[in-house]
Amino acid sequence: MAAAVVAAPNNAIGLPPQTAGQTALDNRAPTRHKSLMPEQNRPLAASLWMIGSIVAFLAMAVAGREVSATHDTFEIMTFRSLIGFVIVCAVSLALKRHHEIQTTRLPRHIFRNALHFTGQNLWFYALAVIPLGQVFALEFTSPIWVILLAPIFLGETLTRTKLVAAALGLTGTLIVARPDFAAFDPGIAAAALAALCFAGTNIATKALTRRESIVSIMFWLTGMQLIMGLVMAGYDGHITLPTTQTLPFLILIGLAGLTAHFCLTTALSLAPASVIIPVDFLRLPLAFAIGWLLYDEQLELAVILGAALILSAIILNLRANAGAAKRAALQQI
Repeated sequence: MAAAVVAAPNNAIGLPPQTAGQTALDNRAPTRHKSLMPEQNRPLAASLWMIGSIVAFLAMAVAGREVSATHDTFEIMTFRSLIGFVIVCAVSLALKRHHEIQTTRLPRHIFRNALHFTGQNLWFYALAVIPLGQVFALEFTSPIWVILLAPIFLGETLTRTKLVAAALGLTGTLIVARPDFAAFDPGIAAAALAALCFAGTNIATKALTRRESIVSIMFWLTGMQLIMGLVMAGYDGHITLPTTQTLPFLILIGLAGLTAHFCLTTALSLAPASVIIPVDFLRLPLAFAIGWLLYDEQLELAVILGAALILSAIILNLRANAGAAKRAALQQI
């Protein structure tokens, strides 16, 4: 979904994968890096920013599908990362924040970006071969994987509520995927594995954001994935250059990815995640609608039911974590 810097603590409360994208800025532990925006409580403004994020993510999905017949996923990621890298460098220099770029945690950046690069390639592949609604429904399972993996890698507590949420989410995933072991569907598998990769990216980013700023994370994200894209796209000695037909869509992919995460970061700075993240659930019915309008994709009851279970799991996890945060705050009074 997304050149995404995936979230810090917000992921633990159930951010969707690409939605979980650049909330790192708002969730960093206090360090020498300043937040770009002060914390406020303006839910209406935050909701509008979140809607902007939804539009950008959906635009990127449509653009990705439009270029899939000409460019393979590695080429799409190469051009997307190139556009993102140029923008990140220009903005960091203009804002005089380039000094925040650190080299002390390169192995962690490499691990994180290898996961994200893999997930994004799988996501772009899935966009080309299965309905948009299925891609986004399976993508929304990423927070469920975070619930299950965070206790292992981050030492977080796996509560009964989280287990129920995970069970609901995984049940919804099976309903959406409808696995037929006699006929393997690579598109379904790609979308499901992309969600798992995004979950791993979320966890890796959570660790990074304790010590590094969004500028540093974005620099290494776009820079490293540009190199990865060039290597993978050019391994056969040929990279398809943009054509007059695909160039506008490739530019849109690069711009939409950064725009989506900027809107998301701004939204989360204006209101609590428990208020804002449910707005992102609009992405799923909109994805179904776009698939129907643009690509004549039929709505299937099984996909809708499975998606409803996945979203219910995310809401349950959000509410449980919001309650835990409130109790912790009361204990400190």
